[in-house]
Amino acid sequence: MTALATGGVRRKDVRDGDGRTGDGRTSRQRRFLRRLPWWIATILLIGVAVLWIFPFLWMLSASLKDNLQMFTGGLQLWPKKFVWANYARAWNDAHFGRYLLNTIVVTVITVAVVTIRCATAGYVLARYRFRGSRIFLGVLVATLFVPTGYTIIPVVKISLQLHLIDSLAGMILALSGGAYVSAILIYYGYFRQIPKELEEAAVVDGAGFVRTFFSVMLPLAMPVTATVAVLTFITTWNAFFLPLVFTFSRPDLRTVSVGMQAFVGETATDWSGMAAAGVISILPVVILFIILQRYFVEGISGAVKS
Repeated sequence: MTALATGGVRRKDVRDGDGRTGDGRTSRQRRFLRRLPWWIATILLIGVAVLWIFPFLWMLSASLKDNLQMFTGGLQLWPKKFVWANYARAWNDAHFGRYLLNTIVVTVITVAVVTIRCATAGYVLARYRFRGSRIFLGVLVATLFVPTGYTIIPVVKISLQLHLIDSLAGMILALSGGAYVSAILIYYGYFRQIPKELEEAAVVDGAGFVRTFFSVMLPLAMPVTATVAVLTFITTWNAFFLPLVFTFSRPDLRTVSVGMQAFVGETATDWSGMAAAGVISILPVVILFIILQRYFVEGISGAVKS
């Protein structure tokens, strides 16, 4: 009587001796129906993951085959005969070891320069208000819609005037001198949510702008720094147009993306050697992401949350 009067008490399931509820379903059936959407979603995601990773598995398989096996084996992943000589040919004959070293040097320095530059820019835009700051931020966002190819001509012209063509230093300056607006916005969103009391406490202790930034704010932004580092690493590692222009007359300065052309001849293409070189070039990116994936996710979620 009381339950009917209040109307707010949930009706308890009436179970019989077989564990059946009022609608005739057993508890096991109800659990199955509750979990069914999750199982369907899991199966679909596994299928998408297999489709996503299959090209990488095929490239790994192709790197251990000869050209005949590649074209006659179809989508078969397991090689009939493992041809490890493909890696030796890519490393020695195609000078891919040299290209890999050039890429590591260019990428590491570019990541360091871009990270510091974008961190300071995002920090100033997020924590300081000055005349025209919103306009400046709007111009930065507008540059996201400018294609990269439109800036390569002035960059090359300036590099020619400064005699920086055909050098790793010029390539590093050209790659690190881009806008990298997405990295600035990630730092901007993260620094905005940090309490101002931390800066005020640092100022009371006698810290200036530089010390406050490098001793207090930048260490707090470590997840964002990892995110920007991974994104910049991938962008620089896969860069093609600028490294191609900067190494026209210096093949020994090529990066891995440009070095892939070494497998393309006038009459034939070494597809298996190119696949081996592709595996070599992608391994550093995969290793870096595995190491920094936790910070990468935290940085993205923190920037989006703000």
